[in-house]
Amino acid sequence: MNETNPKIDAYISNSKQWQVVMQHLRVILLQCPLTEEMKWGQPCYTAHGANIAILGPMKRHCALSFFKGSLLSDPHKLLVQPGKNTQAGRWIQFTSPEQVDAMAAIINAYILEAIALEQAGAKVEYKSTAEYAVPGEFQVALDGNPELKAAFDMLTPGRQRAYLLYFAAAKQAKTREARIEKCTPQILSAKGLNDQ
Repeated sequence: MNETNPKIDAYISNSKQWQVVMQHLRVILLQCPLTEEMKWGQPCYTAHGANIAILGPMKRHCALSFFKGSLLSDPHKLLVQPGKNTQAGRWIQFTSPEQVDAMAAIINAYILEAIALEQAGAKVEYKSTAEYAVPGEFQVALDGNPELKAAFDMLTPGRQRAYLLYFAAAKQAKTREARIEKCTPQILSAKGLNDQ
């Protein structure tokens, strides 16, 4: 078994739910050639400096998320796409330690496949930002404000996509306009939607 990280010990012991499920998943993860780290405030497992999987306690389940889960073969049809706009990540949901124990060999195989894909240099084919629709209200704002357009164009593709999805998710034009107005200073400051 690989070396444990004291930050993960503390994280699991301080978690309000899914402690036992996380402990059982952790045992399986640490039997694989992975390094245990704390990233984004959660237990993250890496190999050769690349993110492989992350543990996430949710309300209704504990998730073992694979960063490039869309590339896994998933012979047991366990992987779930967390959201309709998630391109690469996939997770397996757990609700009991018994479920984890019963699936230990399968989980191990998925982890080893994820490591092998990373070592082979496998890449997820992401949709380009140009493939996302620009809401009409945002296009009007961009056309009317060259500084906003320049700032938006300078953002990373991921940050651009986050804004486009956020604006488009609003059902009413009034809401889209309010979101655009609220986010304009952040875009002008070269920050992403969730940046501080």
